[in-house]
Amino acid sequence: MRQFDEMYSRLPTGGDAGDVRKHYEAYARWLNAQDPQAMASRRDEAEMIFRRVGITFAVYGDKDEDGSGTERLIPFDLIPRVVAAKEWNSMEAGLVQRVTALNRFIHDVYHDQDILKAGIVPREQIERNAQFRPEMVGVDVPNHIYSHISGIDIVRAPDAQGNGEYYVLEDNLRVPSGVSYMLEDRKMMMRLFPELFSQHRVAPVAHYPDLLLETLRASSPATTAEPTVVVLTPGMYNSAYFEHAFLAQQMGVELVEGQDLFVKDKFVYMRTTRGPKRVDVIYRRVDDDFLDPNAFRPSSTLGCAGLMDAYKAGHVAICNAVGTGVADDKSIYPYVPDMIQFYLGEEPILKNVPTYQCRKSDDLQYTLANLKDLVVKEVHGAGGYGMLVGPASTKDEIERFRGALLANPEGYIAQPTLSLSTCPTYVDSGIAPRHIDLRPFVLSGRTVQMVPGGLTRVALKEGSLVVNSSQGGGTKDTWILQD
Repeated sequence: MRQFDEMYSRLPTGGDAGDVRKHYEAYARWLNAQDPQAMASRRDEAEMIFRRVGITFAVYGDKDEDGSGTERLIPFDLIPRVVAAKEWNSMEAGLVQRVTALNRFIHDVYHDQDILKAGIVPREQIERNAQFRPEMVGVDVPNHIYSHISGIDIVRAPDAQGNGEYYVLEDNLRVPSGVSYMLEDRKMMMRLFPELFSQHRVAPVAHYPDLLLETLRASSPATTAEPTVVVLTPGMYNSAYFEHAFLAQQMGVELVEGQDLFVKDKFVYMRTTRGPKRVDVIYRRVDDDFLDPNAFRPSSTLGCAGLMDAYKAGHVAICNAVGTGVADDKSIYPYVPDMIQFYLGEEPILKNVPTYQCRKSDDLQYTLANLKDLVVKEVHGAGGYGMLVGPASTKDEIERFRGALLANPEGYIAQPTLSLSTCPTYVDSGIAPRHIDLRPFVLSGRTVQMVPGGLTRVALKEGSLVVNSSQGGGTKDTWILQD
């Protein structure tokens, strides 16, 4: 399978230095001059600091003796992923275009449904979608923005000429995570290698919390001049709790759990030592089902009873909006290029990966006949779970998956196995290429904006295409060069 490496146009072999891409040249010279022992020492230092600060996540599939999820560090790699300014500018324009169309789509789905009437997206794909919330039909939200914080997963793969081409792999619009690792990876690189940032014009990312707070405040109900913003977390046992606490601290707002909130006369308040304080904007890191036991799951203790009444009355903003998940379902993903043309009248700047919808008979038959060559995903799956990577699977695994696919074809999509681009990475054997992706974080308020960069995830296992941290992946700092 053809490969594309971010750093090398021709990979090093033996004593050969390979051919370095122009935007990596200065970094490659620096890297070649480094003592391997010194680099190993800095890698150990990074791990020690991350562990001390508590930058961990919980893996629910692994259990400690007491039955709780195990806490793991996300491995951090010292070699950054570097992106040239011209490439980033094009990617940024594509991200703004895509997220704008997705927000238009969500508003349309819960209001006039023009795209359904036009037959572009099948009605049953919406009305049978587990993420479609009938409670949101006709509900107006500030600025018609539903996904205020979007994490768009982008991969690069070689085209027929061997050049790298960017594709959107997935749209994460409900409660996208990972931005804290983007920020902490940059802080770590600046601490360990300050000289690199005087040698390279790397675009900053540290102002992300400021942009996030600006975006959240912009979503506040119009009646509030100085909105009170809170971050709603499921609690310390959630896999992304570090990030919830980190972002609240960085923005200077309160981190709350459902029990800290109550609703009175369709307004939301938080309990404080000085008495109740009205809340105007909730940056929720809790799924829809658990937000309000009166509206969704009655057994939930993670949300706040009556929250949906306050929301529908326009007295509180919830970011991201309830029902946003209808647009990040993998069964909706194939229609995003059509959304861009329908709502914006533009050709998509960023391409989708070709996708087979297994609910369609022809697509299902093709998928069943080519399971060993395809990646098959559950439409509601996340975190690298519920998927088959055909080329990396055994015959038994493929046959078991075939049974699941036949039992519920509507629950799956299939895509060709892309050869994700690689980037030099520190592994036990030294420096070696490993597959990567990129998750930029797009903020939609009165305008659509983002910091230049994102979270680069790396599959540390040789040959693996699964970069998710829950599957053993690590992270890299992402440099967008300003030159």
